[in-house]
Amino acid sequence: MRLQALKIGHWPSLLGAWLHFEVSFMVWLLIGAMGVAIAQEFDLSATEKGFLVGVPLLGGALLRIVVGPFADQFGAKRVGLGILGLEVVALFLGWIFGDSYVQMLGVGLLLGFAGASFAIALPIASLAYPPEHQGLAMGVAAIGNSGVLLATFFGPRIASLIGWHGTFGVMIIPVVITALVFFFVVPNRTGFANSRKGAGASLSIRSILQQPFLYWLCFLYGVTFGGFVGFSSFLPMFFHDQYQLGIVMAGTVTALCGLAGSVARPMGGYLADRRGGINLLLVVFPLSTILSVGLSGLLPLPISLPLMVLTLLFLGFGNGVVFQVVSLRFQGRMGTASGFIGAAGGIGGFLLPVWFGLLKDLTGTYASGFLVFGLLTGLAALSVLVMKRCLGEAMEPTLAQE
Repeated sequence: MRLQALKIGHWPSLLGAWLHFEVSFMVWLLIGAMGVAIAQEFDLSATEKGFLVGVPLLGGALLRIVVGPFADQFGAKRVGLGILGLEVVALFLGWIFGDSYVQMLGVGLLLGFAGASFAIALPIASLAYPPEHQGLAMGVAAIGNSGVLLATFFGPRIASLIGWHGTFGVMIIPVVITALVFFFVVPNRTGFANSRKGAGASLSIRSILQQPFLYWLCFLYGVTFGGFVGFSSFLPMFFHDQYQLGIVMAGTVTALCGLAGSVARPMGGYLADRRGGINLLLVVFPLSTILSVGLSGLLPLPISLPLMVLTLLFLGFGNGVVFQVVSLRFQGRMGTASGFIGAAGGIGGFLLPVWFGLLKDLTGTYASGFLVFGLLTGLAALSVLVMKRCLGEAMEPTLAQE
């Protein structure tokens, strides 16, 4: 059934969107994947580690705000190719330079261009499919989150052979290949673009920013995607520091966690098309809160690892659900909307490793970091419940008509 749904739209565009996001996501989290090796070389504190892996996420968040409107105005394909070119520049600098902590912070900020791929991939997928298949199409494109698997699994292994500097150079190769494929398979316009023009082209950036619903979705995505990408970046250091895992093994277990969240994202979008996104969020956030409280106990690894896998699974599932709601609300301005909401997710991802590092230095334990995240997921659950009661059962059908 899902395969038939994918054939309804322009599947080469969906393929190009997925590949762009997949490889860019890998590049975006590359510093986090090799963070243990970088931290050992520069003898970093927990706070410095948090900032090191968080800076690329912050850069991606800020750039998404710019890239989203640019994609709407100049075309997602043109802007997407430009982003891949800038990724090559950032990787080259990390390969040749990056001889100090400050320099690596600069490289990390430039790698934020890779994080802006989000505001390219989702509009391409959205415009390639009709409204009734939005959750599935964007969920498939956003399975590019599995780039975290490539970064955390292969990054440490390559670094063990040629060093972490050389790993930056090797990563230039898949980016160049992606640019070539993206150029040939993604057309300048996708099949359903014109059919939505009348419904959404009149929406200006100002009108979008005047909608309170946007800021609520920003908060929700800041928790789900921020949690997913923040944990994906910081977990190698957490597993190394807390459980004394080696660099390669820490990356491997992080890859397992990231895989769970990546696979769950398209399922979240698919089920949201049928069950309603708001109803599903009322399940995702309470369960995430329970899991976060459990993780704060810093239990032995055989218990903690499954809990972490489940946490990222629910966060990945929630990412797909949230953006199904976004696609219904902002059909005509997905580039702009996904830019702002995606930026909120990136900011959430930046803040998570930062507060984990700061609280570790202040309290001597990572437990407080998990409790803070549990508080945020609890607040998100409460906000969904309040929104559902305020707007009533007809909220999601109303969104589908806008």
